[in-house]
Amino acid sequence: MTETKNIAVLFDFDGVVVDTETQYSIFWHKMGVDYLGMEDLESRVKGQTLVYIYDTFFPGMIKEQEEITAGLDRFEQEMTFEFIPGVESFIADLRRNGVKMAVVTSSNDKKMEAVYRAKPEIKTMFDRILTAEMFTASKPAPDCFLLGMKVFGTTPETTYVFEDSFNGLKAGMASGATVIGLSTTNSREEIAPLCHYIIDDFKGMDYEKLLTI
Repeated sequence: MTETKNIAVLFDFDGVVVDTETQYSIFWHKMGVDYLGMEDLESRVKGQTLVYIYDTFFPGMIKEQEEITAGLDRFEQEMTFEFIPGVESFIADLRRNGVKMAVVTSSNDKKMEAVYRAKPEIKTMFDRILTAEMFTASKPAPDCFLLGMKVFGTTPETTYVFEDSFNGLKAGMASGATVIGLSTTNSREEIAPLCHYIIDDFKGMDYEKLLTI
């Protein structure tokens, strides 16, 4: 059995720890239609940093970027951050077994401050919270998860990644970690080629089951 002290679990945030992807889809769909005449922007930006979204879809559109940022800030202040079923008990069980845990998110610090106001316990549930400001390359680049391994001194062989978005799953696989996909945002069939194992939520997941994956 792998020694507990050498294991790290890295959680994406939106769609993995909390159920927010549906809310974001509504926002980015409207931005895509209003500014770009694009009907599927929401599916293209899942798991991406705001910098990547602007550079890729709104390059040079400074005024529009400012308007979207202001709108996003207002939107995030009013979002609900409901936990994915079972995630709290799973995290508590990992904690009891001495597993190192981090949130690895493409969200920025400002967004996470809104999260802490709504759910202050999130700050204490994890050992570290790594945000978009801490790495340069967006998912599907593996930089964010490699940073998580570096922070905890673990290797890909002893690191587990929980992700839901296509780009996040690809980033996890590229990092060499064991990747568990959540079908909270995309279907099991769609994410199957991009992960080692699939769950619908965290109900029934615990430390012992993690070690069998």
